[in-house]
Amino acid sequence: MEGLVEMMRQKPERFYKGKRVLVTGHTGFKGGWLSLWLLKFGAQVTGYALKPAPGPNFFNILNLRNHMHSVTGDIRDKKKLQLFFKDFKPEIVIHMAAQSLVRQSYQDPIMTYETNVMGTVNVLNICREFSGVRAIVNVTSDKCYENQGKNKSYKETDSMGGFDPYSSSKGCAELVTTAYQKSFFAKEKYNKDHRAAIASARAGNVIGGGDWNKDRLIPDCIRVIFGKENLVIRYPNAIRPWQYVLEPLYGYLLLAMRLYEDGPTFSGPWNFGPGKKNEKTVKWILEKFKESWDGFSWEIEVQPQPHESASLRLNSYKAESLLGWHPKLGLVKALKETVQWYQAWHDKVDMNALSLNQIKNYMQDI
Repeated sequence: MEGLVEMMRQKPERFYKGKRVLVTGHTGFKGGWLSLWLLKFGAQVTGYALKPAPGPNFFNILNLRNHMHSVTGDIRDKKKLQLFFKDFKPEIVIHMAAQSLVRQSYQDPIMTYETNVMGTVNVLNICREFSGVRAIVNVTSDKCYENQGKNKSYKETDSMGGFDPYSSSKGCAELVTTAYQKSFFAKEKYNKDHRAAIASARAGNVIGGGDWNKDRLIPDCIRVIFGKENLVIRYPNAIRPWQYVLEPLYGYLLLAMRLYEDGPTFSGPWNFGPGKKNEKTVKWILEKFKESWDGFSWEIEVQPQPHESASLRLNSYKAESLLGWHPKLGLVKALKETVQWYQAWHDKVDMNALSLNQIKNYMQDI
């Protein structure tokens, strides 16, 4: 068993070389890091996504547009997406494009559902039309679960749900994935009617350098540090499963590889959450930032806020036992890597070299 796991750890570098990989949402935080990693492996990477958000962002800071084929498009635009698939002919599809903010889902629920649900339907349905697609990973969220407020870790077999429009839309996206898996990518029809295997992936609260999204704790802290803004915290005692960005991304890479090589054996939902030691309160994270930067402070929001779960945990035993994936970085080290990235950006360091070095260091850790 140990030898098998070791083989799996080494294999992605060889496996992805030359593979045609489509990443939707590549201009986002996680999509940018995944694209960079695939490029490092020697994959032929093409991205389909909206333009990067205004202001600093990972995609533009690393100038990834000059290193990969990048197409600007909306996953709700079915015709453009079809033409894109026809042109690129992907072998592996990692679907990450989404409306990913809880607060924005309250402000624009229709767009949230159109993007996260019907956008996913478009991607999966077009994958049916192209026989060259071998592996599909639909990245959703840990918030897809029906959070009952209990002190438990959610397993892949637990019910889908969601209080807010964002969480609900991710639960819907999971149901769509399951329906397509059973109806169009069924195990018993593999190598007969189709050659594609499909899975969904759920991760926790991801942190790392290059995230500039609003209403996320780490980017909000960075804006305070470099912009001298006030930081207002809504739920200081909320417990979250924090994890370094490369942790779940490595899980996605392993999962896509196994889907490609072993087919529907690895189909279905997968959790990629951090260990229990990384489950900390928002206030704990803030205190760590205070240790790194003098004068860092925050205040508590006293106005009524939208519903937000007090605790959310993932059970990742399935990924650990069947994929050989394990969370490796403790939260202190994850924060250190994150702070180092933003400080380097502020100091105008070569961010391509630094980001690739962080990937290299992580691969050595695993």
